[in-house]
Amino acid sequence: MGPTGELRKMPEKPRAVYTHGHHESVLRSHTWRTAANSAAYLLPHLRPGMSLLDIGCGPGTITADLAELVAPGHVTAIDTAEGVVLQAGETVAVRGLTNVTCEVGDVYEPDPGKTFDVVHAHQVLQHLGDPVAALAAMRRACAPGGLVAARDSDFSGFTWYPEVPALRDWLSLSLRVTRANGGEPDAGRHLLSWAHQAGFTDVTATASVWCFATPADRTWWSDLWADRVTSSSLATQAITYGYATRSDLHRLAEGWREWGASPDGWFTVLHGEILCRP
Repeated sequence: MGPTGELRKMPEKPRAVYTHGHHESVLRSHTWRTAANSAAYLLPHLRPGMSLLDIGCGPGTITADLAELVAPGHVTAIDTAEGVVLQAGETVAVRGLTNVTCEVGDVYEPDPGKTFDVVHAHQVLQHLGDPVAALAAMRRACAPGGLVAARDSDFSGFTWYPEVPALRDWLSLSLRVTRANGGEPDAGRHLLSWAHQAGFTDVTATASVWCFATPADRTWWSDLWADRVTSSSLATQAITYGYATRSDLHRLAEGWREWGASPDGWFTVLHGEILCRP
């Protein structure tokens, strides 16, 4: 959806399986994301006038922040799901941004024939069957002297306290379902290797975390995961694949609520990050 409100569709292409889907509990997390809490490693490299491609834009909260930072440069935001593309268009419209185009697109052929100063993807590569091919496509979409930036979580690197047994079962189930869908839930640790395989030789790899430890953070994080584990695509797939029963999922949700109720509750989400120059 551009400044005039039209939705620009792209031809159908092979799509990756997105484990979590777009249930409200998932979007509750995605709309919390900002450039500051999700792309801090990239921000020092942005300047006004840059063109930027945001792959897997979701509801557009990070997109909108990036657009403000590169204005009057233009941002193209793509996602495979039309519903969240529309939501991203609404997000940038509410912010009064006119330098963003939101459209349905594919990471393997993000915007044929165009190149950008910055190509960015947040939490995308972990869900793909061929992340190396995706990074190679991002490299092709990057202008000479430009920058490719990607950040992905590393599920096996998540840590928490207190040790609630159901959360260990939740982690095992999440890993199993994502891998059954062809993704790699520990993508964060693979980013540097994937970038090298995609042909990048100038790569800076870093890491950062989200930490949820205040009472408000614990309530928000535990509630959204309790809902997510019972109501999102993750839940549907776990049951369909025979990895869990509905009763199992409710037990995991109760484990999340138990963790959230602890006054000492602490949870960190580990992310790998890469900045690549073609």
